Amino acid sequence: MRIPPRAARIGAAAALVSALLTGGTVSATTAAAAPTAVGRICYSALPSQAHDTLDLIEQGGPFPYEQDGTVFQNREGILPAQPTGYYHEYTVITPGSSTRGARRIVTGEEYREDYYTADHYASFALVNYGC
Repeated sequence: MRIPPRAARIGAAAALVSALLTGGTVSATTAAAAPTAVGRICYSALPSQAHDTLDLIEQGGPFPYEQDGTVFQNREGILPAQPTGYYHEYTVITPGSSTRGARRIVTGEEYREDYYTADHYASFALVNYGC
């Protein structure tokens, strides 16, 4: 089994879920730190090209498109509100597409979360590295 390079990105969301499942306490800090998104997706359920993109992000590039690594503005308001510059976007290559396609990984800095979108920001799924 391949261990994802960003397995450490489980972060605050995992701490919150763990506390809730084990009957532990959840502090205001833990609850506030847990990012939310429209949905969740297991790392293993991502397309292989998303794995490639996450590997490139971990390595710091080089990226296939000039726009990769640029600030994602969250104009759609779907991701949790954060200051400008918090989110960055990266292309997930779509086989057979002559353009960048619609698939992206959007990363968040402070909580080190990764979001996947297959429909050009109409919806997002938080990547779960623990399943």
